Amino acid sequence: MKGMISIEYPEYLANSLRLSNKDFESEIKTSSLVKLFELGKVSSGIAAKVLGLPRIEFLELLAKYKVSVFGLYDEDDLSEDILNA
Repeated sequence: MKGMISIEYPEYLANSLRLSNKDFESEIKTSSLVKLFELGKVSSGIAAKVLGLPRIEFLELLAKYKVSVFGLYDEDDLSEDILNA
């Protein structure tokens, strides 16, 4: 089963990014999944599958958006892991 999301946007928005409508729609889909991953809402595997990419390519794509492959894993989490090791 597939769902569809329709987003209304002014044409000048795509034009301001110098993207065709198709490329703009792809950018919206990709950036949405990157953000959902960053927030810990979806796994990298799910995001990659939705985008039709191998997982490693999705992880490489995160660098373009300046998102850590570790998601919400931060310095405090690392310190806690070290203490528990």
